[in-house]
Amino acid sequence: MRSISVFGATGSIGEQTFDLLMRAGGPQAYRTVALTAGRNIARLAEMARALRAEIAVCADEADLPALRAALAGSTVEAAAGAGAIADAADRPANWVMSAIVGAAGLVPGLRALRHGSTLALANKESLVTAGPLLMATAADHGARILPVDSEHSAIFQALNAEDIASVERIILTASGGALRDWPMTALANATVKEALAHPNWAMGQRITIDSASMFNKALEVIETREFFGVEPDQIEVILHPESLIHSMVGFRDGAIMAHMGAPDMRHSIGYALNWPVRAELPVARLDLAQVATLTFRAPDLARYPALRLCREVMAVRGLSGAAFNAAKEIALDHFLAGGIGFMDMAGVVEDTLADLSGRLRLGNALPTLEDVVQTDHLARILADETARRIGRNR
Repeated sequence: MRSISVFGATGSIGEQTFDLLMRAGGPQAYRTVALTAGRNIARLAEMARALRAEIAVCADEADLPALRAALAGSTVEAAAGAGAIADAADRPANWVMSAIVGAAGLVPGLRALRHGSTLALANKESLVTAGPLLMATAADHGARILPVDSEHSAIFQALNAEDIASVERIILTASGGALRDWPMTALANATVKEALAHPNWAMGQRITIDSASMFNKALEVIETREFFGVEPDQIEVILHPESLIHSMVGFRDGAIMAHMGAPDMRHSIGYALNWPVRAELPVARLDLAQVATLTFRAPDLARYPALRLCREVMAVRGLSGAAFNAAKEIALDHFLAGGIGFMDMAGVVEDTLADLSGRLRLGNALPTLEDVVQTDHLARILADETARRIGRNR
């Protein structure tokens, strides 16, 4: 019986992972080691009971009494706090879903890799902030990383049995998010509610707004560079409003391999869960006659400055990914709170990168976890100051 852990169990990816686990037989099919979550204590306890997990961990220590009460009478151990989440990753498991949102997912992912686990990586921030460190840790401990982002899962599948040297380009598709057809002049006044109205995907709040700003795609561009080892100029982004082609790989003979499917994250989660076997999944089958037309268009960099900024990050490398992600997270916090406008988020990130420019280059040195943590911390302070200044001047 395979042992599994799910970090970020009550988020969108975690819920869909839970759905697949339960459909496969739940505790009869898998031994669940650890489940972790943020503040949704009732749901975490419900999942832990259903899967008969060894331990359930919540992010905030103040929620520990509630978690213990929700698990009373079960065999599930309860714990809380960032340290407890990291310790849960030290409990060996064959397969670990990394679905914690943001930089907080890095340490549990590294801990799991040190035990030789297969890491199903939905936490793109890990590769953005510390890609070389993450990949080196996997190699040193005989662990494997399987991508769960729909785009990177598509690329991974298109590269099956292919020589990476034969790849000419990698094409990431993007829906363009909720505001893709808005006039440029209206974007500055877009509200949180409007940015959350994604036309295709049902996702969490933060990733949905990142989709509208294309910061999500910018992270994925960097992630592609780190995971597949291609050069930045080999990575392209194209708008594909239907979200049916999840990404493409172009080869030196002119062929393009495209991965198609309904916009359902259980495609890529299920592929990572069952790899190297393709198991039957409860997802919609495409009716191509009904689809009829697929459309594509180039993204406007003035509308999506995040796509320009990610190119600058890849040119610098070093610790620039950690600064980029931290500033993006703080900028998003301020937008959600109403402190800055939708288009101000890119300005916060750009100013933070400029403020830290002298500290980000490492040459050929591998960033340490301490380097990443310190850069993340400093970037958050600077981004917060910048966002507050922009907010006061609105």
